[in-house]
Amino acid sequence: MAKWVKFFKASRGGYYSFVKRRPIREKAEKVLKDEVKRIFKDSDGTYGPGRICGVLRRKGRKASYYKISGYMDDMGLSSIHNRHKTRSLTDSRKARGKGYPNLVRGQEFHLPRQAVCSDITYLKSGEGWVYLCTIKDIVTGEILGEATRDNMKKELVIQAFLNAQARYVLPEEMIFHSDRGSQFTSNEFKETLKMYNIRQSFSRVGMPGDNSWAESFFATLKKECIHFRHFKTREELRQTVFAWIEGRYNTRRVQRRLGYMSPREYSDMLMNEAAAA
Repeated sequence: MAKWVKFFKASRGGYYSFVKRRPIREKAEKVLKDEVKRIFKDSDGTYGPGRICGVLRRKGRKASYYKISGYMDDMGLSSIHNRHKTRSLTDSRKARGKGYPNLVRGQEFHLPRQAVCSDITYLKSGEGWVYLCTIKDIVTGEILGEATRDNMKKELVIQAFLNAQARYVLPEEMIFHSDRGSQFTSNEFKETLKMYNIRQSFSRVGMPGDNSWAESFFATLKKECIHFRHFKTREELRQTVFAWIEGRYNTRRVQRRLGYMSPREYSDMLMNEAAAA
């Protein structure tokens, strides 16, 4: 042993101190691994190393991304976002030319419900497709309202908006942003927004990134709640989506851009700060 201590230019006392501290380090490592595993399990396998680090830091724990990533590799934990498993549902060919302003481009919003975005996606059940429309707050990411139907007609969008309106009493002059799909450009939906004095905004033609907020939510929904699962009935699918949105996404699923808070928690914080000011 003295030979190797000398070879590595280490002191004998330093070596024995290292050996003595090993059980303490191993115990601390096990505690941290157990905490990582618990956070991962509570997220239904959706959190990666970055998000887990954020949760740990909010609790006052030191968390190196590379260390947590290594621990997850050791334990075989991989976020379902690493799995890859995608058709446009809205026809915007008739909504060309003027009269479709983009009111959110280049703008900054700081409070909940100053601007929302909306889109439609499709989900598969054993009985056929279910179409989902959501109303998402641009600042907090909270889903303010949603609706599902067996078709994707304008009534789907109108119902999603009315659900959000009934729940939050959306402020006048709020901006409602979407693509130029026929559901959003229909006269019935435009009149519905006018009734509540809501301003309507549209993505530019051929620029899906103008509504990336909605696209991002649907990607998360499908990876964490839909893909790799089978739903026998439309009703089972509807109930699962509703439970995920209200029971996890809005209230428990932390986001890095929100300081590792959930959308509802972040929204409450902003509203409380605004009221105090």
